[in-house]
Amino acid sequence: MSHLKVKPQGKSGRVTHVTPESAGWIYVGFDLHRLKPGETVSAQTGSRETCLVFVTGKGTTTAGGKSLGELGQRMSPFEGKPWSVYLPEGSDWSVTATTDLELAVCTAPGLKGGLPVRVIGPDDLGQEIRGKGSNTRHVTNILPEGDPADSLLVVEVITPASNTSSYPPHKHDRDDLPRESHLEETYYHRLNPPQGFGFQRVYTDDRSLDEAMAIEDGDVVLVPKGYHPCATCHGYDLYYLNVMAGPKRTWKFHNAAEHEWLLKG
Repeated sequence: MSHLKVKPQGKSGRVTHVTPESAGWIYVGFDLHRLKPGETVSAQTGSRETCLVFVTGKGTTTAGGKSLGELGQRMSPFEGKPWSVYLPEGSDWSVTATTDLELAVCTAPGLKGGLPVRVIGPDDLGQEIRGKGSNTRHVTNILPEGDPADSLLVVEVITPASNTSSYPPHKHDRDDLPRESHLEETYYHRLNPPQGFGFQRVYTDDRSLDEAMAIEDGDVVLVPKGYHPCATCHGYDLYYLNVMAGPKRTWKFHNAAEHEWLLKG
């Protein structure tokens, strides 16, 4: 199996655990918790800022010593927008599931601190359609560049069956602003129906990194550098949650030159 693909371990509790150390990089961390009603997960952010994303289900939430009430709404990532919570460094948080709950914990270094805990509701989220034809995908910006945060960029995307996404291939692995920013990235994949599969390729221009992998429901793909397009098969919609972070909080990407013609016309 590719060293860039992280499969879920078990069916309950913390099933996915990606740290900068385990990924071999500097910035991005990603955990995925699956909880039954009444189960609780809690943590301290330490020196890292955190975005909790309620991928599915509901839970009563406390953060920074304050009760935020019951958050969450959708029971499938393919149904509507998510609820999320932003937490700066030095915060405590706790979520107790009130339904079956899938909670993503997205982290990156807290560089400045001082930002408040805030709930990010569905009505706060912008959506857009990118691409056309069989390259159409639906984007929901959870923690975009214009929102206050130190390092984190968080977005989710739904790619309809038989379509490509993160395509034409693009990369963001050089600190070369304003042309390109250096951002590590994780993809958390879900399929609908869940027995489906898709594909993702991570590769560099010189092919020193070139891995193509099948992606199944619950897989996480690490993108330390290079281009990273994905595609889903006929009959299966693809959802993914992206977490990005790097030395500067801006998303500037470079398209693969040989495929830029696809953006014309």
